[in-house]
Amino acid sequence: MVGIAVLGAGRIGKIHAANVAANPSARLIAVADPYASAAQSLAGSLGADAMTDCEAAIDRNDVDAIIIGTPTDTHIQLMMRAVRQGKAVLCEKPIDLDILKSQAAVDEIEGLKGRVMLAFNRRFDTTFAAMKLAIDAGAIGDVRQVIITSRDPGLAPEEYIRHSGGIFRDMTIHDLDLGRWLLGEEPVELIAMGSRLVDAAMLSKYDDYDTAMVQMKTASGTQCHVNNCRHAVYGYDQRVEVFGSKGMLAQDNQRASSLRISNHEFTDAHGPLLNFFLERYQQAYKSELDAFIDALVKEKAMPVTPRDGLRALQLAEGAVESVRSGRAVPV
Repeated sequence: MVGIAVLGAGRIGKIHAANVAANPSARLIAVADPYASAAQSLAGSLGADAMTDCEAAIDRNDVDAIIIGTPTDTHIQLMMRAVRQGKAVLCEKPIDLDILKSQAAVDEIEGLKGRVMLAFNRRFDTTFAAMKLAIDAGAIGDVRQVIITSRDPGLAPEEYIRHSGGIFRDMTIHDLDLGRWLLGEEPVELIAMGSRLVDAAMLSKYDDYDTAMVQMKTASGTQCHVNNCRHAVYGYDQRVEVFGSKGMLAQDNQRASSLRISNHEFTDAHGPLLNFFLERYQQAYKSELDAFIDALVKEKAMPVTPRDGLRALQLAEGAVESVRSGRAVPV
């Protein structure tokens, strides 16, 4: 049994803690959060200890691994404390908003042979994983283009935007990782655009955007196009298309029901999209956690590495630079 402490009792912490408690190879030892009521509520519902000191939770002798779901500016401190004690880590993205700090952390983790996994959960979505297997099996020949659409149902609160690091580091980073994974080849050039079409007054205070596009190209010429918006009135829009020399793979949006209705007003009308990422990627979060524990129990390589996290952050930084300069940038 792998003893695990979940750091952070917010919405991500709740997902991870429940998945740990449901895994037969793991035991949820503790939930730590500076807000005692949040820690007590989550830990109490799952039979774990509640703590307010995240570092003390890491230091416990019965904790073999930690899951970091705390604010981004705490990730490196908590991650490195665990790694230096020989404990495993599953950390939410990004490693940090500062690229140099992230680079230094990744270098130290690799030097210590730390067992760290970055939480890019979309790689563990059943359909996206099937896409990757089909690509690797040659089902559509050589990949030519990856097209990713990712739109949130509503703009996040200002307090979240203030600390998010901007749309490219916070939201687009998931799509950048998914894109490079599906391409199977590293992008070498990137161009991005950002607009303020939803709430220009608020976002201009933080030099942020609510609507964005990124185009990436690899050395061989394969392309990836990402389009994001923080506000889609019809729901959480998640679609991916991979076009190749012998065909195409496509993932459409998911709904709570596949029921369709046709009548005098509509043809093939569907129910609403799943509300947000918590519902849409529920299965992916569970599979991600299971893969982390499986890697620990079977002493396998982590399926997503700190180097993957660093590379996604580098692409996000490239997007920020491209928007500011108005030019394509090497990445």
